[in-house]
Amino acid sequence: MNVLITGLYVPGDRPDRFDKAVATGADLVILDLEDAVAPERKAFAREAVAGWLAQARADRVLQVRVNAHNADDLAALRGLTGFEVRLPKVESPAEVDAVAAALPGVSVTALVESAFGVEHAAELAAHPAVTGLGLGESDLASELGTRTDLVLDHARVRLLYAARAAGLPAPMLSAYPAIRDLDGLRGDTERGKALGWVGRVAVHPTQLPVIAEVFAPSEEERRWAAEVLAAGAGGVSTLASGEMVDPAMLGRARAIQARVDGKFAHRR
Repeated sequence: MNVLITGLYVPGDRPDRFDKAVATGADLVILDLEDAVAPERKAFAREAVAGWLAQARADRVLQVRVNAHNADDLAALRGLTGFEVRLPKVESPAEVDAVAAALPGVSVTALVESAFGVEHAAELAAHPAVTGLGLGESDLASELGTRTDLVLDHARVRLLYAARAAGLPAPMLSAYPAIRDLDGLRGDTERGKALGWVGRVAVHPTQLPVIAEVFAPSEEERRWAAEVLAAGAGGVSTLASGEMVDPAMLGRARAIQARVDGKFAHRR
């Protein structure tokens, strides 16, 4: 399984952009039926996404962000394969149950976008259909009345714990809305990386190289991981730098090496 470092949203009512989104090389392409589509275009978007998925042969992960509590979206996807559902505004496992019943066997990324959802993230992560969590930062910030780093960092940490406790991969960061502010994107992505999140979704292809660069293991990380893995799990060892390492450090070393190798356990 490829490392999911870069993701790209594409409006579901722009089928002319679907193949172009895949061609960007993003690890994850998200066909959006929700925020990117005006109400009067929803039906057209459903038909366009379903029609494209029926013949798509993309060599990367495909997701469809449906509208919350929308049976028409799920009905349009019934019988199709090769995609996952990105479910917005999730607050309870029952909402995932509805997707699992309509689309048996389809993996779900649960997007948490409210304070209630953050407080119940562990329950969502434990659902058998859920293979990943995500954070809808714009909606959450709107509800809370603030986008201050401390508040959003709290939500990011809560979701990280919920995901890892359930055996899921660390979540990908949500889209950075200021498309032209690549310096701001870099700084916020570095902050998210420091909090343990892995990868980020984008709303424009120009954001992808910055995201990929931030999450690429540095030479120092590569050397450290290689030395720790070479030392093995046989008790405490000392690296050439003098750092003491033990088996507890193997998990981080393996995660770094997985990014180097381009492999990551996306599913349980």
